[in-house]
Amino acid sequence: MARKDLLKSVIGQPTDTPVDGGRSSYAMRGASKSMKVSIDSLYENSKRLLEGETIVEIDPGLIDASFVNDRLSGDDEAFEELKASIAASGQDTPVLLRPHPEAAGRYMVVFGHRRVRAARALGRPVRAVVKEMDDVAHVLAQGQENTARADLSFIEKALFAKNLADLGQAKEVIQQALTIDGTLLSRMLSVASTVPTHVIAAIGPAKQIGRDRWEDFKKLMAVKSNLTVADRILDTEGFDQLDSDTKFEILHSKVMEAGRAPKRRAAKAAPAKRTWTAGEGRIKGVIGRSGRAYTISLTAKDSAGFGEFLSENLDQLYAEYLARTEETSTS
Repeated sequence: MARKDLLKSVIGQPTDTPVDGGRSSYAMRGASKSMKVSIDSLYENSKRLLEGETIVEIDPGLIDASFVNDRLSGDDEAFEELKASIAASGQDTPVLLRPHPEAAGRYMVVFGHRRVRAARALGRPVRAVVKEMDDVAHVLAQGQENTARADLSFIEKALFAKNLADLGQAKEVIQQALTIDGTLLSRMLSVASTVPTHVIAAIGPAKQIGRDRWEDFKKLMAVKSNLTVADRILDTEGFDQLDSDTKFEILHSKVMEAGRAPKRRAAKAAPAKRTWTAGEGRIKGVIGRSGRAYTISLTAKDSAGFGEFLSENLDQLYAEYLARTEETSTS
């Protein structure tokens, strides 16, 4: 099946296979094949879902959000621009809805959440295309439309992936929805699972913060003491008024700084030492012991000669030591 027709075929043929079975008919037909699809192709897929369909106007009060969230709050400026545009020129692009699977007479958003929100705020009906589809088709359409628009940040995609995984969606479906491979999916899930949800929610979408920065932050958040530091920063007065990217930068730098703070170490006892003198000062020694280490440092006039004597007679001296030890143990 051609990649560009995959989404269309799923939408057109709802499957009777339960989503929680983990293997949709779509997944069984090769969802794990090539994930490298251009943004242009994804955009065409999204448009194809709407082309040739009847556009209807629906009361936004009858429309519920998708069963899986794909956005974080904090992009108020962009929303206000969208609302102003719709107020001035109308809603050019319809949203995609499905009949609500659990509430007769209601609808669920597949994609176009912000347009629905804007219409609701303006008190006007939503221009929409309504299609029957199952949860797998819903996830694919929602994920790929957002990917085509390229307006979701890394952490929003990571949370979307985690939400889908928590709902029991197969990994192949999640990969296809986000057009990513298994390695990137694993990294996304690792970040979204390690960084506490309340910390991510407090930061927001962080549009300018990419994968590498989030993975670095994930390592910091894996340390329990760092979470205490992060929570303290979140409670700082005025923090919630900062923009999302600035929140991330402050949290990252402060937590890293706290992790680098020098820790006090218990002072170690100085090794015991004693001095030895003989030959009216012709030979002197400093004898020290630290753990299993035992040292003798010789100085003064005869130090070199006596040192050589010791080194030449070490075997004999050790034999005498052993003999004395044996005598002591048997007596």
